Amino acid sequence: MSRLLGRLGGAAAAHPWRTVGAWLVALVALTGLSLAVGGAPRDDYNVPGTQSQAGTEFLRQHLPQMSGTDARVVVHSDRPIDPAALEALRERLAEVDGAAVVAPARISADGDTALVGVQYDIPVTDFRGAEGIDALRSAAAPLVENGLQVEFGGQVAENVQAPSGTAELVGIVAALVILAFALGSVVAAGLPIAVAIAGLAGSAALITLAERVTDVSSIAPTIATMVGLGVGIDYALLLVARHVEGLRAGLTPRAAAAAANATAGVSVVVAGLTVLVSLFGLKLSTLPTYSSFGYATFFAVTAVMAAALTLVPALCGLAGHRVLPRRSRRAPRPALTARWAAAVCRRPGLAAVASLIVLAVLAAPMLGMRTWPQDAGSMPESHTTRKAYDLVAAEFGAGANGPLIVVADLAKAPDLGALSAALRAQPGVASVAPPTVEGGAAVIVVEPATGPQDEATTGLLRRLRDDVLPSGVLVTGLVAVFADISDRLADRLWIVVAFVVALSLVLLTVLFRAPVVAVKAALMNLLSVGAAYGVLTLIFQNDATARLVGLPHAVSVSSWVPVLLFTVLFGLSMDYEVFLLSRVREDWLRTRDAQGSVIRGLTASGRVISSAAAIMVAVFTGFALDPDVTVKMIGLGMATAVLIDATIVRLVLVPATMTLLGRANWWLPPFLDRILPHVEAEPDAPEPVRHPELVG
Repeated sequence: MSRLLGRLGGAAAAHPWRTVGAWLVALVALTGLSLAVGGAPRDDYNVPGTQSQAGTEFLRQHLPQMSGTDARVVVHSDRPIDPAALEALRERLAEVDGAAVVAPARISADGDTALVGVQYDIPVTDFRGAEGIDALRSAAAPLVENGLQVEFGGQVAENVQAPSGTAELVGIVAALVILAFALGSVVAAGLPIAVAIAGLAGSAALITLAERVTDVSSIAPTIATMVGLGVGIDYALLLVARHVEGLRAGLTPRAAAAAANATAGVSVVVAGLTVLVSLFGLKLSTLPTYSSFGYATFFAVTAVMAAALTLVPALCGLAGHRVLPRRSRRAPRPALTARWAAAVCRRPGLAAVASLIVLAVLAAPMLGMRTWPQDAGSMPESHTTRKAYDLVAAEFGAGANGPLIVVADLAKAPDLGALSAALRAQPGVASVAPPTVEGGAAVIVVEPATGPQDEATTGLLRRLRDDVLPSGVLVTGLVAVFADISDRLADRLWIVVAFVVALSLVLLTVLFRAPVVAVKAALMNLLSVGAAYGVLTLIFQNDATARLVGLPHAVSVSSWVPVLLFTVLFGLSMDYEVFLLSRVREDWLRTRDAQGSVIRGLTASGRVISSAAAIMVAVFTGFALDPDVTVKMIGLGMATAVLIDATIVRLVLVPATMTLLGRANWWLPPFLDRILPHVEAEPDAPEPVRHPELVG
């Protein structure tokens, strides 16, 4: 692989315009194709094998008019609302595409607020973009023109995603500043940015084409962009840094590009493959939405990896020696990094214990983590869905925002009167609507006394299912679906963890031929993820800290976050492990000096790892500004984990434990030595062809 990548890098540097031209042609072709035949995002919220899904399927068979999505139009005024205006609103809502049932207006006790529910016979995923809420706004426009406040809730309004692009811009600007500081050259700093953008442009087109043939979640492209931008810049930075080393050592630009691809390029491939392998774990969640996260991120990582291995050498070939800072063409003395490495390795026991204590403290809040999918109660107070949520809670009770839909199969002869009475008698039930009966099915709407995110609501749901409802009676609705999603993801998390860790262990053992190093790397990555979980819990489940990140109050950690965060972070953490261990092993094979190789490996890679981590933290922090709570949590969680991983773990715990283990790091059982292939992560670069004007 090293030889192949070296030839690829040398060819791209020798023919830079052909390489750039090929990329431009490919991007134009892919973009044109995606615009012509590409699809649109479509969320799939089915949760196979759950009671809520069984209830939904039963409704689709027996009461299709109640089996689809829902919307809520909340009308508020400073005076009693005219019933005639509400009836006219209902008539307009009945004409909205997909609307099957428009409930009579529910008016608050003081008459100044009205709630009109719309039940569709199609799922929320049938709407494209904002067309669903736009239709609701058109129907409500006469009320707004008359000075009434109209807000929208329900699945139709909550499912609208409107990315602003601010996060990407913040990340790119911050990355450019960091790169300019790290590389000392504006030209060199611009290369990774250009390469990452080219890769993301290609992946965006591929994701749009994928949307034509499969369901891709509406936030999957955002997650893919977040990861792709971070790893794309990092991979390009690693290659540019090695290229600069080659130039300073006296290599010609073409030879430096070939050497960078032959050495750092192998690390890029291995690191990228580790991320891709981790993404396979998302399939084990058994939720279609997670599969789409995996597809989208797979395209992004693959595209930026291909761009790094081809465009970096091409652009470096074009730039020539301009990638070197003007003030000096000599290699900088890594005095600070060397002193740090020596200090850590001089007292490895103390460093290891101190770092483990810090990680344990950061991870501790994870024990109190509660997960729940985001809903309107987590949105910013300026958002229409949040305003509707607050109005409904204030005027009709918190449980009105999350009713439970009880579905009865009359073929199994339940006594509806007795069933309704049993439901009313349950603690935590605010109201029970009269049954709606059609054919062989009945539906009873139960409103809890508490809101959707309240633990008492999920407790009521479980009590109804386990102790109250007879056979043939199911509970569905959005709250039930969310509870089933949370339970499914909590159950599957450990399967995903085991799968990803096992595959990573195999990959690292093959790469470094050192099972001790592989096991240690997996444990270090688990510590990083655990610390990130703890920080997320601490921030989002406390009112004061939640407000600091733009939320109105404390919220549960989104159910979507733990599994997705683990798979992505485990792969990203392995990036830094590969970057560091490649240099350490390279020195170990040359010197057989266990402690010295750790110091020199950390000295050689520490600056790049720190710069790469700073870039990822900046990119992910930019996404933490996103109004979508799930994206905000993922961005903040990934920024936190990368910061912890690249400082406490990679710069303290890893070199400390490697120093303590000494030669045992590289122990390989004889039977593994016979069966493992030989793969060099970063083999020695070719001897430089020296140029006096570069080396003085």
